[in-house]
Amino acid sequence: MYIQVASKWPSLNRKVMGFVVGGLALCGLSITPASAIEIQRVESPGGIEAWLVEDYTVPIVAMEFSFEGGTTQDPADKLGVTSLLSIMLDEGAGELDSQAFQQKLEDLTMSLSFSAGRDNFYGSFKTLSANKDETTDLLKLALTDPRFDAQPLERMKAKTIAGIERALKRPDSVAALAFTKELFPEHPYGWPRSGTVESVSNLTSADLEAQHTKIFARDGLKIGVVGAISAEDLSPLLDKVFGELPEAGSLTQIEEVEPATGVVKHLPFDTPQTSIQFAMPGLKRDDPQFMEAFVANHILGGGTFSSWLYNEVREERGLAYSVGSYLVPRDHTALWMGYTGTAGEKAPEAVEIITDQIKRLTKEGPSPKELQEAKAYLTGSYALSFDSSSSIANQLVGIQNANLGIDYINERNDLIENVTLEGVKAAAQNLLSGVEPSVITVGPFGAEQTDPIQ
Repeated sequence: MYIQVASKWPSLNRKVMGFVVGGLALCGLSITPASAIEIQRVESPGGIEAWLVEDYTVPIVAMEFSFEGGTTQDPADKLGVTSLLSIMLDEGAGELDSQAFQQKLEDLTMSLSFSAGRDNFYGSFKTLSANKDETTDLLKLALTDPRFDAQPLERMKAKTIAGIERALKRPDSVAALAFTKELFPEHPYGWPRSGTVESVSNLTSADLEAQHTKIFARDGLKIGVVGAISAEDLSPLLDKVFGELPEAGSLTQIEEVEPATGVVKHLPFDTPQTSIQFAMPGLKRDDPQFMEAFVANHILGGGTFSSWLYNEVREERGLAYSVGSYLVPRDHTALWMGYTGTAGEKAPEAVEIITDQIKRLTKEGPSPKELQEAKAYLTGSYALSFDSSSSIANQLVGIQNANLGIDYINERNDLIENVTLEGVKAAAQNLLSGVEPSVITVGPFGAEQTDPIQ
């Protein structure tokens, strides 16, 4: 199967096209407008599946992977354990302590990192193809036999706590933490992903081991590989790296939840600029109206220099340097969120303009010209999602997690082209009509201050 990544490039100007093609060549993908990427579905002898894009322009192999289960799997009394796990996996494994493991990474010129999302746990790996036997040995150790030694654990806990304390001094971070709590007050989506100072301080190596056992399993594993490796070589390597993981984990069932609407909160904060965040219900990725909502969002606030929010908040009134909106489809909920920051005395005006534009989207909808411009941008810029081997591998994993099918890259722009004006208006009305957005502001707010969020 051949995936036409560049099929919509004629709508890009030559400068952008040159940047994309040059960038792809530098990272190991020699792509021209007439070329194509072949995605192969590779299955190991042990039944582990990966999606592979072979390319031998440079001798590098990039692998991205994810496990089902993210920070929502934190026990209520051990918040931050999944995030801490993500930064402990390269701090020693097998017979290698933290220093020896890090030295081995450097000696082999490989990169290895992990991160914890709300619904998934992610891994990122890149190696010279000549070193793949040794580097995949190290990757396997990190996944199957992490050490969680006391000294690096205390060091990483201290680093995490310092990060939490720094976040509490930044209005944007304070707004994000408070907002998730307000949107999902009785749900794991409302918990702080990094935990709290108290919860992280109490975490132990036994807690990390339990969380590792809970999440790391083959049944929720998705893998994307790009670079100088054949399907024949990748197949046994998958079993080597992942084959010793248990077939199934022991994930906690997460309930479906709707974000709270109509919540208006202000948190006084000693800063000259007020952080503003807002949210409405969104759509999950498999919803039939998702593409219509995706285009509607671009018109409302997703277009960097062309959206309604950009024009009204920045261009017309000069209230903010940055303003925008975005869709957040998760496994158990969906959000339509946005943000800006402005001088405290202008914050009430900015909030009013934002809510007015949301109402405008439901009552008037975009013009035919605005729809056409949005579709042209969204289709033309899609190639920029494939600017490195790692980003392509990441795309492959994301498509698998969303169950969009191996043909999605080839079909995506056609799905956007098929979006109609009536469809965009219907999606906006179905989502937003009669819905009051939730808004949180952190900082000064006009001439008045209200009680802080408890």
